[in-house]
Amino acid sequence: MKKLLAMALIAAMSISVLAGCGSTAETASTEEATPAEETTEAAEEATEESEEAETAEAADGQTYTIGICQLVQHPALDAATQGFKDALTEALGDAVTFDEQNASGESANCATIVNTFVSDQVDLILANATAPLQAAASATGDIPILGTSVTDYATALEIEDWTGTVGNNISGTSDLAPLDQQAAMVKELFPDAKKVGLLYCTAEPNSVYQCTVMEEELKGMGYEVEWFGFTDTNDVASVTTSATESVDVIYIPTDNTAAANTEAIANILIPAKIPAVVGEEGICSGCGVATLSISYYDLGYKTGEMAADILANGADITTMKVEYAPQVTKEYNAANVEALGITIPEDYVAIATE
Repeated sequence: MKKLLAMALIAAMSISVLAGCGSTAETASTEEATPAEETTEAAEEATEESEEAETAEAADGQTYTIGICQLVQHPALDAATQGFKDALTEALGDAVTFDEQNASGESANCATIVNTFVSDQVDLILANATAPLQAAASATGDIPILGTSVTDYATALEIEDWTGTVGNNISGTSDLAPLDQQAAMVKELFPDAKKVGLLYCTAEPNSVYQCTVMEEELKGMGYEVEWFGFTDTNDVASVTTSATESVDVIYIPTDNTAAANTEAIANILIPAKIPAVVGEEGICSGCGVATLSISYYDLGYKTGEMAADILANGADITTMKVEYAPQVTKEYNAANVEALGITIPEDYVAIATE
């Protein structure tokens, strides 16, 4: 049997050699893929397609849990959270779930909330406002953290030589509207005013930062500037009252404590005939006359897009620059403007009321 197999093999080799000595046409025909080769290529392609399908199926099966810590319930922060959730849901569908917690304005609650997120090993943390960002930064160096409604990351995280990137497991979006333009708004609306009071919460680093920049801008325009800081909700009314006794105009930054107490502030400013130019729409709706506003929903939505890029595409958060609102709008509070008898330029837009 072995001899027969050997003879068959020799014969096959001889036929192959003879075929190699044929005409050019015959040679060309031998370069075409044989049925066996075509079968092998088809099998390889099928394997690749199968592997791709398995990868896609694995990706589709991936689920993510997002921990959301929001400092306080407020229209601006609520809008940012909603924008964030909408963007992630559009990108990942049912693969993403949210553990949404509100700290009720207490920094201690922020620490408790984010520590729970870390224990639960969530896939990403959204820190909505400065205090949640600081708490999250202290709680973990591994879980990706995205901030939103944070004015200045360098101030909040005590970073020197700010380059626009935090450089670790933190990035996000800033709600800072251009402060020079806000100062210009004060000058445009109240050119005859002499003294501007800066009303803010001393416990909020980003408010201090904004007031510091505004003081420089306003003094450069010829205004006197005085600071009026309240420590928490309990002394908002007394500090605001003090401010009305010595200033012509109030400036309020994007301050979370002020945002939660606009009614109390308005009840003092409006009867005293003291107008307030403020840092964002929510505060303006309550106690201001004008603002250079951003869309907090759009800001949150941008943050959600960043989160989707990190979770689904493996984007490196350590290289992600902090993003800013794409546009700002001059807005005014029609009711407060009317109450104070202020004339507003035509390029300002009235804040929508329910």
